[in-house]
Amino acid sequence: MGAYQNIFTQVQLRSKPEYGAPLPVGNDPRVGTGGYHYWLGKLGAAQVGPFYLGKLGLASLICGFLAFEIIGLNMWASVNWDPVQFVRQLPWLALEPPGPEWGFYPFVPLAQGGWWIMAGFFLTCSVLLWWARTYRRARELGMGTHVAWAFASAIWLFLVLGFIRPGLMGSWAEAVPFGIFPHLDWTAAFSIRYGNLFYNPFHALSIAFLYGSTLLFAMHGATILAVSRYGGEREIEHITDRGTALERAALFWRWTMGFNATMESVHRWAWWFAVLTTLTGGIGILLTGTVVDNWYLWAQEHHYAPSYPTTNTADPALQPLPVPYDAGAAASPAVPADAGGLPVGDAAGPPPAVATQPTTVPTPAAPTPLPAR
Repeated sequence: MGAYQNIFTQVQLRSKPEYGAPLPVGNDPRVGTGGYHYWLGKLGAAQVGPFYLGKLGLASLICGFLAFEIIGLNMWASVNWDPVQFVRQLPWLALEPPGPEWGFYPFVPLAQGGWWIMAGFFLTCSVLLWWARTYRRARELGMGTHVAWAFASAIWLFLVLGFIRPGLMGSWAEAVPFGIFPHLDWTAAFSIRYGNLFYNPFHALSIAFLYGSTLLFAMHGATILAVSRYGGEREIEHITDRGTALERAALFWRWTMGFNATMESVHRWAWWFAVLTTLTGGIGILLTGTVVDNWYLWAQEHHYAPSYPTTNTADPALQPLPVPYDAGAAASPAVPADAGGLPVGDAAGPPPAVATQPTTVPTPAAPTPLPAR
């Protein structure tokens, strides 16, 4: 019985590589003849290739390579082209966006953020071209476009972070830097600056859908593995013709939580949960700074967060800005003068008393000697 408690593929097929459905007229030819790889077969299908790249795929890879090179070379230059330091400090290296002084101006000098704009442009082109390739491949194969639209939800969050929200805020400085730890630092600072993203309801929805996606994925994967001895992995057949695997799986969840999904509906649940993760996350980021400046105060106003009792301590963030000192206005009023420029009368009042420091420091008194025994 233990043989069925599997986490790796048990059986691998070997035959002439499968080429799949013939390509419609006008498509580029496939690349390679195909082959098999044992270790890939432990995780999925063992066949590798042939590949279909096409014009969109080739253009996407070129743009992605250019973005990767721009980011990598700028990080390398930041450590004075030292390969050892580049490897050691790679998680902390960054390519930063232009500063706030440049606003949303597109033509920024390269050394002051122009490289970031250029890398972002090529990376965005790469992602959008790959989306178009995904959509067209699905249509050419007669499939639904569910994968492409799920990918579009992730692209929405990507564009909000790097282009749409900075454009609405009027500054490239609001965008995310390229880098491992720098982009995590940006996330923490972003949350603190706008009053804690935990009080952003769309952020809360995004986290709920994220955790829900992992839960659904784990439940579905575990269920199919548990009934794989009955052919449960052949899900398409069980959608149209129920078999003992589906019946056992459905009975398990009906006994466990009172109801069960079908072999079709569980995939619809998983698709929606995954799509809504990035969709709601992008909405929450887009509203931050453009509509809501402080999510904690917003949550208090809408009874979403508790209002704590006052502590009679002034919050510096809520205090008015100090009035700047003006030396001219602080001077004593001018004394009226006659036609010859000589003063006439007195000023509006005596000058204010000014405290001065003593010019000499008093000598401390000598200590009193102790009495002799």
